[in-house]
Amino acid sequence: MSKRNALVELEGPLPPGPLVNADLAPTSLGQRTWNVWHIASLWVGMSVCIPTYMLAASMIDAGMTWWQSLVAIVLGNAIVFVPLVINAHAGTRYGIPFPVYARAAFGPRGAHVPSLLRSLVACGWFGIQTWIGGLAINALLGILWPGWQRLGDGWRFMGYGLPQFVSFFLFWLINLYFVWAGTESIKWLETLSAPFLIVTGLALLLWAALKVGGIGTILRRADALSRAGQPASFSQLVALFVPWVTAMVGYWATLSLNIPDFTRYARSQRDQALGQALGLLTTMPLFAFIGVAVTSATLILYGRAIWNPVDLLARLTAESRSPLLGLVAMLAIAIATLTTNIAANIVAPANSFANLSPRRVSFKLGGLVAGAIGILIVPWKLLDMYQTWLITYSGLLGAVGGVIVCDYVVIRRGALSLRDLYTEDGAYAYTDGVNRRAVVALVAGILVALAGTLHPRLRFLFDGAWFSAAGVSFVLYWRLMRPVRRPA
Repeated sequence: MSKRNALVELEGPLPPGPLVNADLAPTSLGQRTWNVWHIASLWVGMSVCIPTYMLAASMIDAGMTWWQSLVAIVLGNAIVFVPLVINAHAGTRYGIPFPVYARAAFGPRGAHVPSLLRSLVACGWFGIQTWIGGLAINALLGILWPGWQRLGDGWRFMGYGLPQFVSFFLFWLINLYFVWAGTESIKWLETLSAPFLIVTGLALLLWAALKVGGIGTILRRADALSRAGQPASFSQLVALFVPWVTAMVGYWATLSLNIPDFTRYARSQRDQALGQALGLLTTMPLFAFIGVAVTSATLILYGRAIWNPVDLLARLTAESRSPLLGLVAMLAIAIATLTTNIAANIVAPANSFANLSPRRVSFKLGGLVAGAIGILIVPWKLLDMYQTWLITYSGLLGAVGGVIVCDYVVIRRGALSLRDLYTEDGAYAYTDGVNRRAVVALVAGILVALAGTLHPRLRFLFDGAWFSAAGVSFVLYWRLMRPVRRPA
């Protein structure tokens, strides 16, 4: 193993202080047990979910063909894979979570800014995914108990009845159980779920192919899914393609930052890099394709496109009159949502809130806080506008990514002082615990992306928000840090 990829373990215990607790401390070599399959399973579990299944729907609705939407998905994932592997490298080498990793660039206090930016977005997604999972639980209970939907005697709140809210709360509790049980329970959940989710998706594709006479028939009719009428012209396609690739990068812009939260448990750099490639770069396009193919089949079979898999599986259950099919289908949706939610939306804020006050807040307590925020954001209302999040928040997180990638790769060349990351007056103390150069670069990147909303000629800055924000923050941070002596 090369020196640059060698795993680093802290020599001797960390002294007690305000920047460390058991959850934020670096993992020992003995704790780094995740192999290629564990990392790949993590990405399979996160990628297989209802938003991925429906991902191509908005692109096709905007005027793209099914294959153009898949190209945008593949390209977006290939681009975001670069910062994913870079930031994952730091987690694997030093055994540190994202809030601690961010201290190198932003300082111990300044690290709260990128950490909370990422976490607040995760809390929003946690609420949305929990509501989606609750709908699957609601359908499951309706199959098991026909009188379930009459619970509450017609009582409604914000358009939903008691069965929906009870199901939401039940699924919320299931999520918090895995947070309370810890990281090993998440590893167990993702590893066992991955094969089941892949088989379920392929079974749905097989059903569609058999019903309409093969994949060829499905693909020939797939372009009819577009509600925009004729396929987009070349100029229209270019105007569509950039913001949608940006949206796809934004889809995993969150994980590209806090991936050290997971790769700190990886056995080697090969395990984390290969595992991520196998899990992300194959599963996302495959499951998006399954969504397109199955929806195309519903257009042929039923005369209308059924994009939501919950609606489709409910219809298939009713047609087959088989409660067992309904149970398996809704269980698959619930597991798919759970595996995505736990890994993508709860670990980051749990670590982030613990980092605010390590002496008082543990990973478990931080997870409970994130879960509470997931309820307070009223996710059943947010669900209607969640697609608009992608471009907007990807610009913000692109600016964070530009700073931390530049810091780790260019400024420090992968060399961090592990003990100083947990010391208030160490090499990363900067000024009162804040690296103002990093904050300036971050704000500049965000402002440049938002400038694209001010004038039509600048629109490309916002349409490509992640690229413009990341590029500006990367270059500006490099220029600002050049005069500064690099801590070793």
